[in-house]
Amino acid sequence: MKEDILYHFALGTGTHDFPALFGDVKFVCVGGSPSRMKAFIAYIAEELGLGSQGGDYPNICAGTDRYAMYKVGPVLSVSHGMGIPSISIMLHELIKLLYHAKCSNITLIRIGTSGGIGLEPGSVVITRQSVDATFKPQFEQVVLGKTIIRSTNLDEELAKELMQCSKEINEFNTVIGNTMCTLDFYEGQGRLDGAICLYNEEEKLQYLKAAYDSGVRNIEMESSVFAAMCNLSGVRAAVVCVTLLNRLEGDQISSSHDVLVEYQQRPQKLVGYFIKKSLGKV
Repeated sequence: MKEDILYHFALGTGTHDFPALFGDVKFVCVGGSPSRMKAFIAYIAEELGLGSQGGDYPNICAGTDRYAMYKVGPVLSVSHGMGIPSISIMLHELIKLLYHAKCSNITLIRIGTSGGIGLEPGSVVITRQSVDATFKPQFEQVVLGKTIIRSTNLDEELAKELMQCSKEINEFNTVIGNTMCTLDFYEGQGRLDGAICLYNEEEKLQYLKAAYDSGVRNIEMESSVFAAMCNLSGVRAAVVCVTLLNRLEGDQISSSHDVLVEYQQRPQKLVGYFIKKSLGKV
């Protein structure tokens, strides 16, 4: 193509100088909400000594309301919305952006929230591999009418490095485990409190315990396609999610707003420390 338009980012190779804008990027952190990713870039700017107190960080994708993107130094922070389709679209354009910018040795980390299984709320899970709702480590997609199966393993060494960082911080419980990626928040995750529910509590608990026994420690809605696309693109990647509740004890998130805000900062703290350590600033 003479010009590549990244439509959902409101960026294009004909209108923007990608190497000048993004060529120094080494760490890309992605998460669901624009406000959380803006908070993360402000946090990392302060941690790396690259931002001014109360400084503003403009949204690079201000020309669209689909995604938000922020940058400071070698760190890019991008929102991806909710669910597999939303993060998939974002990743296609993000991977192309990094290619056009001639970036190298990228570490890509999803930071987010999840439902825990058999863990205290506030625990952080570093994903070993993403599994589907039948506990298989695969992402299934239909391309040109044919079903394609893709691997969802994540970088083992990166997971170990992040676990070591958590031990050094020593502020919250962190585990390495499998993450179940589902297609929705309610029935797909065995919740009893959706608009439609055709199973009972005993069946739900049987399913969640089977998930736990297979190695699953948390449930979210993006990790499978994230792992699959990073594998295909040769990008070193990790998923780091905090658990907001233990699904063996209930379905609704009942913690106070302040507690949830503190929980959501835990993956940011862990990944922030990892970036600082990688840059020799610890």
